[in-house]
Amino acid sequence: MILPKAATEKTLYFIGVTTGQSSIMKVYPKWAKEALGLEDTVIKGIDLEIHAPADDYRKVVEFIKNDPLSMGALVTTHKIDLYNATKDMFEYLDPYATMFGELSSISKKDGRLEGYAKDPISSGLTLDSFVPENYWAEKGGELYIMGAGGSAIAICSYLLKPENGSNIPSKVIVSNRSLPRLEEIERIVKEINPNVPAEYHLCPEFIDNDKVLEKVKPHSLIINATGLGKDRPGSPLTDACIYPKDCLVWELNYRGDLTFMKQAQEQAKEKNLYIEDGWTYFIHGWTQVIAEVFHINITGKIFDNCEKIARDIRDN
Repeated sequence: MILPKAATEKTLYFIGVTTGQSSIMKVYPKWAKEALGLEDTVIKGIDLEIHAPADDYRKVVEFIKNDPLSMGALVTTHKIDLYNATKDMFEYLDPYATMFGELSSISKKDGRLEGYAKDPISSGLTLDSFVPENYWAEKGGELYIMGAGGSAIAICSYLLKPENGSNIPSKVIVSNRSLPRLEEIERIVKEINPNVPAEYHLCPEFIDNDKVLEKVKPHSLIINATGLGKDRPGSPLTDACIYPKDCLVWELNYRGDLTFMKQAQEQAKEKNLYIEDGWTYFIHGWTQVIAEVFHINITGKIFDNCEKIARDIRDN
């Protein structure tokens, strides 16, 4: 890990794994200049290996905390590990951060270092954009998430909250390759909604996820929340996987080899699958954090302008 030098202009950091490959490096400067009135700011990446040493996370947070022109950061991939390593360094942590044990946003306000978990908001906005209204109550489908990290927790928190009444998945199914994260998401789901039926599967091999998928009901939402296909190649499923009919399929990634999405596309016509990639999630995730870091409002026409700028960059 190489820490940045002291910032000479207002700087937003992107804490990830392969940040230089992210579209945000092209999108943010145009957002700043053409939509957000942040022409005097820049973005820089900080790359850390997956499950980096706790001391690396602490050095990054200490740098941002003490450097006057380092305004804050968006955190991806490392949301849970960074929280566990640095939570004592923050003067304020929002309720989502403490409940879910993750951080996706670092910002400063009135001399305080603040940490937020923005994924429950950004994932909810994204889900609302492609899941039909009253879908769960009408269709009775299940929620199957591969991966038990911060994004999976955020999606569960949005879809399973009791105030949704009968409009929740008929069952939540989570698979993960390691046990500690699986046990943690089980604890959190019970806290969110103890009445929802749930299954948790330890799936160290990709074929194990195939076996879980075969039993999922039609009209379910099937999600790749593993990170595979972006920072690491591949998919949590094998090419021999069999999808249920009439499902929604959400690939949380928008870049990389996107193997999971390609596997679903192979069966899309036969199984009547609707497939969503991670692009809308990417836009909501970034605008939520930028709004927090720079204490501005990004809604309505401002958000629409950001969405258009990002889409134009992607299309070109």
